[in-house]
Amino acid sequence: MKIFNTETRTKEELTSENRQIRMYTCGPTVYNYAHIGNFRTYVFEDLLRRTLKFFGYNVTQVMNITDIDDKTIRGAIAEKVSLKTFTERYTKAFFDDLQTLKIEKVEFYPHATDFVPQMIDIIQGLIDQGIAYKGADGSIYFAIAKFPSYGRLSHLHLDELKAGASERVAADEYDKEHVADFTLWKAYDPVRDGQIFWESPFGKGRPGWHIECSAMAMDILGKTIDIHVGGVDNMFPHHENEIAQSEAFSHQRFVRYWLHSEHLLVDHKKMSKSLGNFYTLRDLLAKGYSGVQVRYLLLQTHYRTQLNFSFAGLDAAAKSIERLGDFIVRLRQIQQTTNSGLIDPFLKNARTLFTEALADDLNISPALAALFDLVREINCLCDADKVGKEEAQKVIDLLTQFDQVLGVLPLQPSEEIPHALQQLLAQREAARSSKNWKAADAARDQILASGYLIEDTPTGARLKKK
Repeated sequence: MKIFNTETRTKEELTSENRQIRMYTCGPTVYNYAHIGNFRTYVFEDLLRRTLKFFGYNVTQVMNITDIDDKTIRGAIAEKVSLKTFTERYTKAFFDDLQTLKIEKVEFYPHATDFVPQMIDIIQGLIDQGIAYKGADGSIYFAIAKFPSYGRLSHLHLDELKAGASERVAADEYDKEHVADFTLWKAYDPVRDGQIFWESPFGKGRPGWHIECSAMAMDILGKTIDIHVGGVDNMFPHHENEIAQSEAFSHQRFVRYWLHSEHLLVDHKKMSKSLGNFYTLRDLLAKGYSGVQVRYLLLQTHYRTQLNFSFAGLDAAAKSIERLGDFIVRLRQIQQTTNSGLIDPFLKNARTLFTEALADDLNISPALAALFDLVREINCLCDADKVGKEEAQKVIDLLTQFDQVLGVLPLQPSEEIPHALQQLLAQREAARSSKNWKAADAARDQILASGYLIEDTPTGARLKKK
């Protein structure tokens, strides 16, 4: 399996000790509902996790919950509630959304609020080494000039950065044009922070955003982890700062492979509330779309390519899921026992193309093409009555393997069609055969009124729930 390492800008063969993978993924800042741009990254991370497991790796994954942040503190103060009360609402919503999108549960979901002592230990260690210092505002800063390889992930050079301007940068997030020694510990400000603070050897305050991830990653996974994943917007400064503080503290390599997903656009524009093109998952569900349809849309574009979201694209995703569902229903309805022996080469070819594509840096487009080519080829054999029940089950078994990665196939048998409706369908077919159109139409209307559609296929009519 080859993956594109952001740090080296090359595809590298994934190596690991005893096929064990320790993976860290940047999770949500729980101050509001996550939007579809966030979920593009989370679906990509889930695709990576599922693919690693598909290829036989054992994955230990951490996804942090950022509940200490400028935004969470502002929200708690504005609502006059505790930080925990404020963030719990959005944390629960986030986990509900993960379930809706069929994103697998990972092994650890650490909250920043539970790891403040570990953060303080790292900061103290950096102070002891002379790499961190107290600024004029009482906050603790990391001196990036004392970490010579700073910028190696984002491929920036120290001489291009405006370092040492710590008094000028108080926010957790900033652009490269305003880079400065970054905050490890933010000194307490009663106007800004209300009653939300932690005690430390450096005084009251709270940890900076960047140190949170380093502390949680190293405490749970160790000083060197295999894969660190996130959105491209986190590459700088967040991930760059993680490298600097982690390696300066531990004197060990922090991450072996960095993977970043590209931005999501909406109708080729940056998503923003001011443009009216800002959507949470809940917004899309309210419009009648399903979590599986949204998941399919978010995973069908390669993670290193910008994904353009549109409702036309979401409708197309819904059609693709419907086509796959119809195919699976057709396979399950095959009753003939005679097998033609023709499907095995198609199954072998589809599996080969699917696995080779995923092994090539999660190249999802040819993987999906292999799936839909298989659907077309098997449908043609079904049309010619050349697929028996045992062969149909072989196809379903392969689709089940594919869905271990994709998580979108409607493989569970739909609810059983009531016997009375099956009898009505048989009566309709008999009436049509005898050209009793009135009786046929009456049976059809009863079926439609019961919430089912009639599909005429080359192998006969069948019922499908609306």
